Amino acid sequence: TRCPKCSCELLLRNVVTSLIYFYCPFPLRASFRTFGPRKLREAANLSVSVLQSLSIRFPGKYSPQVMAATQLTEGTIMVDGQTLFYREAKPSQQAPRLSVLLLHGIRFSSETWLNLQTLSKLAEAGYRAVAIDLPGLGNSKDATAPAPIGEPAPSGFLKSVFEALLLHQAVVISPSLSGMYSLPFLLQHSELLKAYIPVAPICTEKFPATQYASVKTPTLIVYGDQDVQLGEASLNNLKNLPNHKVMLMKGAGHACYLDKPEEWHLGLLNFLKSLE
Repeated sequence: TRCPKCSCELLLRNVVTSLIYFYCPFPLRASFRTFGPRKLREAANLSVSVLQSLSIRFPGKYSPQVMAATQLTEGTIMVDGQTLFYREAKPSQQAPRLSVLLLHGIRFSSETWLNLQTLSKLAEAGYRAVAIDLPGLGNSKDATAPAPIGEPAPSGFLKSVFEALLLHQAVVISPSLSGMYSLPFLLQHSELLKAYIPVAPICTEKFPATQYASVKTPTLIVYGDQDVQLGEASLNNLKNLPNHKVMLMKGAGHACYLDKPEEWHLGLLNFLKSLE
């Protein structure tokens, strides 16, 4: 369980972490941090087996090249004097086709998009994908939200995030809680958005139909038909956006992207391709 060159278990753990995140089943990814040496070795063997089944080959015995065409990084930005954590994936050998900012719901974080492989799939498709941890959540838990939960945040918050991440025109993916941030931004700074992908967001009822009608941003409204709280309610308000499409995920609940990840990624990538 140790690196053959420097007797460092940390290096092996980092390699296994990458393999598990990008290629292994979700339950294994969720629990690998608690693995001891024996479990870590088993996870490594499973990871290599999965990669071999995908016909992925290693250039060397101890240095597997995971996601060779993309680059995954982590970092922090300063927004309104507070530190926010982010994860970023992008192509390593070409300029990104466009940028995608991923927000998250109250029970989730940027790690959700990492574990679901949305970050990697976007990068592999040629996009720059950045997922932030919203204030008070995830690795940004020490930051204070600019508004109470359920109330629209100042539109300048996401504008500052765009500036800190050097985003220009970008696509914003906004599930659930994050609607309190994305909707004010959409309605007041639509020129900064290449497209908008709301996934049953909150706060849609806070704005009049006439305000939605003035926004021309291409929009993909996503929701699960089993989401009895926000699915239909958010759709009824968001359909006032004139340039919208609807992606209904049958058999999926509120976090529909978790229930049906393959359908989610297919619909997402098809929509992004239509913007080019």
